[in-house]
Amino acid sequence: MFTRMRRWLRRFFRQARTVNNEPVNRASLAVIILINLFILFNVFSGLNDISRWPLSPTQAYPCHSSWAEYRSQTQGNPDADILQNSIRLPDQPAGTWQRDFRQGATGHLGQVSPLCLDYAARADGLNTSENREIIDSLTQNQRAIASLEQENQTIRSQYDSTLLEQIAGQPQEQSINQVEASQARATLERNQAEIDRLQQQQQQLQTQLTQTPPSQEFLALLNDDGQFQQLERQFRRASFWRPTVQMLFQGLFLLPLVVMTWGVYRVAERRGYGLIALQAWHLLVIFCIPLVIKLFEVLQFGALFNALSQLVLALFGGLLFLINYLYILLVPLVGYGTIKFFQQVVLNPRLQVAGRVQNQKCIRCAKKLRLGDTHCPHCGFYQEAECGHCHQPTYKYLPYCRYCGTSQNLEL
Repeated sequence: MFTRMRRWLRRFFRQARTVNNEPVNRASLAVIILINLFILFNVFSGLNDISRWPLSPTQAYPCHSSWAEYRSQTQGNPDADILQNSIRLPDQPAGTWQRDFRQGATGHLGQVSPLCLDYAARADGLNTSENREIIDSLTQNQRAIASLEQENQTIRSQYDSTLLEQIAGQPQEQSINQVEASQARATLERNQAEIDRLQQQQQQLQTQLTQTPPSQEFLALLNDDGQFQQLERQFRRASFWRPTVQMLFQGLFLLPLVVMTWGVYRVAERRGYGLIALQAWHLLVIFCIPLVIKLFEVLQFGALFNALSQLVLALFGGLLFLINYLYILLVPLVGYGTIKFFQQVVLNPRLQVAGRVQNQKCIRCAKKLRLGDTHCPHCGFYQEAECGHCHQPTYKYLPYCRYCGTSQNLEL
């Protein structure tokens, strides 16, 4: 087993730095490496672009975050807050929620959730003159409240120094503070009374905003448990499959490159185009590197990992490290099965030898042989084996002797 692995590694490196079994000079090898780096950069750039082609959960369900935040809000007035955030004012970017949701899906594979489009249609319906007037009043009140609170905070922070100035007898015109110490309390009380009045008016305006017909229609959708649960299930399902879908698309991007490059390499090697075969071999390695990485990502972050995570959480609580134990056990078994498959099916000399002998090629490396060659001049492999019956040299790995026709005991 280890002998074969060493032989494959030697062949791999030999293929990567020779043209027609002649070593490539350093300058040419440097050019090939630069080409490889450029192509590798473009491969990862293409993988990034194709991974963003399918709609992400936030693009397919753009209303989910606002809706979920509204449903979970426990402080303040959630109805008034989401209405204020949903009504577009003249100083905000022009457009509608429906157009924004659809533009977010432009150039991507998939479509926006019909439920979110319904959400957007009702949000656009909030943009009436009555609602905009209420929003303007709320905004002005909020600014006035913020200004008064800031003034009170400044007075409180300056009170100690104002009191010291008064004790020292410093004239008011030389003071750096806003009010005298004797006026500070009165100013604070006056400001606080105005803040209380504005906050009461703010609550009345918010109630008025929530009572308009478009607002009632919008809030009715937000408080529909069935609709929200449907959206939540769809969003979670999309989030669950998102990593796996991305990796599948990345695999679809890489597989044609690998297959095409492998085909070019085989044709070039068969026809003796050494430089093309060398470049194709390097490209094949370049394309296989991301493919292997994506395979590991599927195991580590895809739907399989998410399913195992949920199973472990259900059975053992937070002991997620048990998934690593499971992978440590399963991955070597899968790797062993893969190696056996390649040994017995893909790279099995018994299955390849018939075609190679008919085409007068080396049984091991498939390079062209001259008539009568018993050893391959390219890899040194001995092509024949002694028949156990007539003791004549016959083709290695073929099932019957070419002289007496006796069945051979095939040992690899």
